Amino acid sequence: MLENKKAVIFDLDGTLVDSMWIWREIDIRFLGKYGLEVPQGLNDKLEGYSFHETAVYFKEHFPLPLTIEEIMETWNRMASEIYINEIRLKEGVKEFIELLKKRNMKLGIATSNSRKLAKDCLRSNGILDAFDYICTSDEVPRSKPEPDVYLHAAKMIDTRPKDALVFEDIPYGILAGKRAGMEVCAVKDPYSQGSVKEKKEIADYYINTYYDILDGTYEILKK
Repeated sequence: MLENKKAVIFDLDGTLVDSMWIWREIDIRFLGKYGLEVPQGLNDKLEGYSFHETAVYFKEHFPLPLTIEEIMETWNRMASEIYINEIRLKEGVKEFIELLKKRNMKLGIATSNSRKLAKDCLRSNGILDAFDYICTSDEVPRSKPEPDVYLHAAKMIDTRPKDALVFEDIPYGILAGKRAGMEVCAVKDPYSQGSVKEKKEIADYYINTYYDILDGTYEILKK
């Protein structure tokens, strides 16, 4: 999997950390403050949206007495405590990152989350300094499943797309990595368990945990 690769670019939520569950809870609390309910299928509709694009959607579709900037500030405040105190790394992440650093590989993040929450999460889990660049979808013209965030992340860590390996947990993200011309390893996550077949159809590799890479038991999906 790592042969001929010079860099690894990770998605964050659902890929490095078990955190996908918090956003439905935040939506419930946030909209509940204004007497509103979370519509069925909201998370599916917003899959791949950047942090800013999600705030724009909320502003356009719900009667909220807040600006787009205030919505994002509120979400950052609500989520920050959870990311710092409750969100933890997936199994084997630290050991895998240690292996990558020993190989002198460059590491990047390509996330649809906000930079603040990404840094809060990585810092609280002791791995922030391992990454050469954190790229958010707000930095690029188009969000996942378009390749922009992965192409920009690769550029910022001075790596050609073909030399980078991507780790992703949802089909939109996997497709973004593939469209960027990169090999992609799909990561098991409870949030996307219903999409395992689709994930495996798009990705090059599949892991249940990062220990699968360390002990060589990962699935090779394309040869």
